[in-house]
Amino acid sequence: MSAVPHHSVVVVGGGQAGLSTSYWLQQQGLDHVVFEKGRAVHVWETRRWDAFCLVTPNWQCDLPGHAYDGPDPDDFMVKDEIVAYVQAFARKVNPPIREGVAVTRVTRAPDGAFAVTTSDGECTADEVVVASGGYHTPIIPRMAEKLPKSIMQLHSEEYRNPAQLPEGAVLVVGSGQSGAQIAEDLHLAGRKVVLAVSANAPRCARFYRGRDVVTWLADMGYYEMSVDQHPLREGVRDNTNHYVTGRDGGRDIDLRRFASEGMELYGVLEDFEDGALTFREGLTRSLDLADRTYNGINAAIDKHIAETGVEAPPASVYEPVWSPERERPTLDLAASGIGSVVWCIGFSPDFRWLDLPVFNGAGQPMHRRGVTSEAGVSFVGLPWLHTWGSGRFGAVGRDAEHVVGRIAERLAARQPSLGIAV
Repeated sequence: MSAVPHHSVVVVGGGQAGLSTSYWLQQQGLDHVVFEKGRAVHVWETRRWDAFCLVTPNWQCDLPGHAYDGPDPDDFMVKDEIVAYVQAFARKVNPPIREGVAVTRVTRAPDGAFAVTTSDGECTADEVVVASGGYHTPIIPRMAEKLPKSIMQLHSEEYRNPAQLPEGAVLVVGSGQSGAQIAEDLHLAGRKVVLAVSANAPRCARFYRGRDVVTWLADMGYYEMSVDQHPLREGVRDNTNHYVTGRDGGRDIDLRRFASEGMELYGVLEDFEDGALTFREGLTRSLDLADRTYNGINAAIDKHIAETGVEAPPASVYEPVWSPERERPTLDLAASGIGSVVWCIGFSPDFRWLDLPVFNGAGQPMHRRGVTSEAGVSFVGLPWLHTWGSGRFGAVGRDAEHVVGRIAERLAARQPSLGIAV
């Protein structure tokens, strides 16, 4: 019987988080393997619609040793450009990756190492880095089963373009980043859109007082704020992302303007009974909350400009261009002409394979900048792992460097003869 392979570090996930981790492990000269159940960075090809683009400027793309160096730092890469960017990073890192191999279980072995079971055999490891992100299982509510079979249903990860959908109106459920952008994509294509607006989805301006809002926020230090410094602390990890777009050079997404142009806005979708979709009351409140966030961010920029004396165009306040006349709690499905539904209510994490005590009562990993209390188990690439950019190209590399630094320290303490640089 052949011996079970052993690695100093097993990395689970071959996206930008796993590749960033491999980059820093290579800098430390640490033996490791990366397991990826699909292909490296495949998510950017398979889970994005055709018109997808970044919502932050290209200059924020700063993967380890692979900062954006193209001709348009203030523009927003579209899907094909993003894919090319991350694929070039993968080639540069050249990780010891095993593609098409899923990790199915990780547990602590009797000798203190980790026993790793995969779809292609077993191995052991001194350290495990979970770099598979937090968006695993598409969320589709059970009420979807009640809809007529004639209605085409897709999750946002399956949506590609308006031509993919049958004739008729499209119900988009959810107005976070994906929902708002997909609703816009359909609206611009001339499709009738019925949008079930999320209760607490915030929005922000694309440009304000002569600059991209992201640039202002960077100057204000927002992207360096750690989760420990944020007013919401760890609660910020549950926040919905602000909706805005980088499409066509970048612009606001204003659901009120879409409504004035014919998009139908409703509150949170609750059920389907007796041939009618039912919605929670509160559309006015949801739109007002989104605008309050929009104006609040701009007001913070106003304060920064006043305090620093930066020259900038005059301040302004967004005023609603449309408001609901009344709440509409129901919509007759047959009369609406809806032929398809796009579910844009996110993903749930699935860490069932990680059989170790690193989760809280809600099933979320417990860590401090990716380092857990279970010695040898780390996370990289989760939203707000440390800062706003932890799950993005902007800061995932710095988090990976931090985690690998802690790994190197632990391995050096256990195996001083290896001479690991720390």
